[in-house]
Amino acid sequence: MTNRWLFGLILIIPAIALADVKLPAFFSDNMVLQRDTKVPIWGWAEPGERITATFKDQSVSAKADKDGKWSIKFSPMPTGGPFTMTVAGKNTIVIKNVVIGEVWLCSGQSNMAMVLGQKIGGSINNAKEEIVNANYPMIRMFHANNGAAETPCVDMGGQWQICNSNSAILWSATAYFFGRKLYQELQMPIGLIVSARGATRIELWASRDVLESDPDGQLVFKHLQQKQLSDFSIAKEKYEKDLTEWKKNAEAAKVNGAQISDKPSAPWDPTQNIMPAGFFNSIIYPLSPYAIKGVIWYQGEGNIYHAYHYRKQFPALIRDWRKLWGQGDFPFLFVQLPNYTAKQIQPGNSFYAELREAQLMALSVTNTAMAVTIDTDKTEPAQLHSGNKQDVGQRLALAALGMVYGKNIIYSGPIYESMSIEGNKIRLKFKHGGDGLMVKDADSPKGFTIAGEDRQFVWAEAKIDGDSILVLNEKVSKPVAVRYAWAENPIANLYNKSDLPASPFRTDDWPGITVNAK
Repeated sequence: MTNRWLFGLILIIPAIALADVKLPAFFSDNMVLQRDTKVPIWGWAEPGERITATFKDQSVSAKADKDGKWSIKFSPMPTGGPFTMTVAGKNTIVIKNVVIGEVWLCSGQSNMAMVLGQKIGGSINNAKEEIVNANYPMIRMFHANNGAAETPCVDMGGQWQICNSNSAILWSATAYFFGRKLYQELQMPIGLIVSARGATRIELWASRDVLESDPDGQLVFKHLQQKQLSDFSIAKEKYEKDLTEWKKNAEAAKVNGAQISDKPSAPWDPTQNIMPAGFFNSIIYPLSPYAIKGVIWYQGEGNIYHAYHYRKQFPALIRDWRKLWGQGDFPFLFVQLPNYTAKQIQPGNSFYAELREAQLMALSVTNTAMAVTIDTDKTEPAQLHSGNKQDVGQRLALAALGMVYGKNIIYSGPIYESMSIEGNKIRLKFKHGGDGLMVKDADSPKGFTIAGEDRQFVWAEAKIDGDSILVLNEKVSKPVAVRYAWAENPIANLYNKSDLPASPFRTDDWPGITVNAK
C-alpha cells in the first residue's frame, strides 16, 4: 500500500480529534471566492462549539454539530479585494489576500494536468516565453493534491498560488491559458481549481452512484481492472528477474572495470488508476459545495475503446457533479479529443472519432459547450500530449465568454445539424456557422467521405454553397451518408469565418467498432 493511498484513507477520518477550529485546505491565503452568489464556508470544531466567520461587512455564526461539522454562507458579494477573512471559535484562523471574482474547476486527465514547465512526455509551445510573461497577481490556482480513495474524503492537500513566473511553471497549461483569456476580457480575479490526473478513465471521476447505475459500464471496468492487474503482475515478475540479473552483471562489471548497463525501470503500478470513483472521492467530492462558476473538462483518451459507453457515462457525470454542488446547471465546458498519430490516408473506422462523437452528443445536456481541437497539433505524427495548449485554453475561454458571460462573439465552430439528399449529392447544414463557412489551406473542403447503401465510404468532393456544404462522388449515384474528419488524425479544413474548426461528425448511425466493446 502506497503512502499516497494511506494519505487518502487518513483524510476520510473527520478532522475533529482536535478541539481547534479547522478548515479544508482550499480555505487559505490567496484564495478566490465566487462573486454574485452565496459563498459556503465550512470546517470542523469541537461538537457544540460556536464558530463565527467574518468577511468584509458580514459576520455569520454557526454551531458545530455532534460530529464536529459546521458550515455558514456569506451573502453574494461583487468582485473585489484583496480582503481578510477570520474564522473564530476557541482559536482564530486569519485568511489573508482573499479576492472575489470568477472560480472555475478544471478537471480531467493528462492533457489537463500537463504543466507549463513540463519536460517529459511533451512540452508546451513557447514555454520559456510563456512562463517569463506569467505575471497576473489576480489569477490564482489551487492544485488538488490527494491519492485515489475508496470512499469520499473530507479534505485534501494543496494551496492557493498567485500567478507569477515562479509558480506558473507547475500550473496546468490548459487551465492557465483559459484563465488568462478570461482575466484579459473580464478584468477581474480568476480562480482555477485543478483536480486532474494523467492516464485516468472517466470511471475514476464518477461517483459510486453513477457507476452502480450502469451495469454494462461496471462490467467493462471490471474486465479492465483484471487485465491491468494481470499485466502488471507479469511485468513486475519480469522486472524483478531483470533487476536480479542486472545486479549480478553490475557487480561483475565493477570487478572487471567494465561499463555498467542501465538499470531496468520498474513497471508502472496501475493501482491508483483503476479504482472506481477513486479521484471523485479524493479530489472532487471534498471541494463541494465550494462556490464555482463552472467546470472545464479535458478527458477521453482513457475511454477511446469504449466510446459507446462514454455516450452514457459523460452526461451522467455532468448531471451528478451538478447535483453534488447544488448550484443548479452550472456551465460545463469540455475539450473534444485532439488529433493524434499519423495523418489519415484512407477512409475507415476510428476509435478516436467514435469518442469525439460521444463528446459531441453530450452537447444535448443543458448549459454545455465544446472546444474542437482536431487542428491544434501541427507535428507529424501528432502527439498524445500536444504542446499547443494555447489554442485549447483560448477556445474554452471563448465558449465561456460567449455562453456564460454574454459576450457578443462566435464561440463555437460549425456543428452538423441536418442533411438532405439531392440526386447524387448530399447537402449538409450546420449550427454555429457564424459569419459564414470557409476552408483553410485549400480551395475546397477536404476530409469528407460519402457512402451508398453498401455502407462503403469513399473520398468525396465538397463545396461551400451558401450556408451549407454539398458533397458528392460521381461513382456513388445514390448516396445515403456522409462523414467528416472521421479519423484519429483527420484531414480537415472546414471552419467558420471566426477561425473555429468544424467538429467531426457522421450523418449515419451504423454500428461503430466500439458498439459491443466489453
